[in-house]
Amino acid sequence: MKICLVTGGTGGHIYPAIALADKFTHLLPNCEILFIGNDDRMEAKVIPAHGYRFQSLHTSGLVGNVFQKGRAVGQMFSARKKAKKYLRDFQPDIVIGFGGYVSAPVMMASTSLGIPTMIHEQNSIVGKSNQLVMHKVDAIVTCYEKCSEVFPKDKIHLLGNPRATIAKEAKLDKAYYASLQLDPNKKTILIMMGSLGSSSVNKLMKSALKDMDSSLQFLYVCGRNNASDLHMFDDKKDIHVVDYVDTLKIYPKVDGLICRAGATTIAELTALGIPSILVPSPYVANNHQYYNAMQLVQKNAAHMIEEKDLNAENLQREIQGLFLNDKEMEEVSKQARLLGKPNAAYDMISLCESIIK
Repeated sequence: MKICLVTGGTGGHIYPAIALADKFTHLLPNCEILFIGNDDRMEAKVIPAHGYRFQSLHTSGLVGNVFQKGRAVGQMFSARKKAKKYLRDFQPDIVIGFGGYVSAPVMMASTSLGIPTMIHEQNSIVGKSNQLVMHKVDAIVTCYEKCSEVFPKDKIHLLGNPRATIAKEAKLDKAYYASLQLDPNKKTILIMMGSLGSSSVNKLMKSALKDMDSSLQFLYVCGRNNASDLHMFDDKKDIHVVDYVDTLKIYPKVDGLICRAGATTIAELTALGIPSILVPSPYVANNHQYYNAMQLVQKNAAHMIEEKDLNAENLQREIQGLFLNDKEMEEVSKQARLLGKPNAAYDMISLCESIIK
């Protein structure tokens, strides 16, 4: 089987695609995989680093002034033509788009060549690229019921995010866990605000985490852009600060999360049933993290604080109300797990096989 995966722009698009590729190669060792993405975004480095063949296009989002939007449209037509050449050369059995503006011209090229197609929408708010091609593709995989408000209902398959499968199958790395110097007998709350962290959250953490119950310990990821904050809790033995953590290596020891509401994070925490306090980033397209979070909050599968309401007092209250309340933790964990899709990668592969047949 030959599979072409199209993705780009942000980790939220890229890492689910890599997760699916990893499962394809595990289940079908003889399959061939080609990635197509932008030449100037993170996928150009990340995907080859994972050992996958990568071919590039040059595209831009439909943003800015009239001139910039016009240039983006021209780039899309040029990218569609170049994508056709890539596809004719590779001859894939199916093309799967994971969003980002590079996805649209490749999916258009695929449908024009009669190649079976599938798109994946990670968020509750449908992205522009997926909207452009939703009537042309053969199948649409979603993670939230809310997407049915936009997508053609007869094409939707609510299968979830492949990263959920990776998280569910992750094993504890005992050596890595030991290096973090955490107490294995204490309830561990992981705090992370994305790979770069959030300077605004770092500032209020000092007050929010003071005088916490001794039954809790915190692993606080301050972010790679905030190295100066690594020593902000040197006087607190139950608060451990790092600039980065490989969550897949420690998930089995994480009892609670305080985090953003990105698609990958939510896919992972629901697959594992980890109780969480979500702080959606307001700095993302269409405020999609807020809507992602609300899908959980409405079913008591998470707690939420909007960033405009985020202060030390509110955060401390939520920490005490969730992580020091065993009954509430158990209920939120149960509801989160009900929303989880731990078999997402396998279900997507089965759907691919049925489309090809």
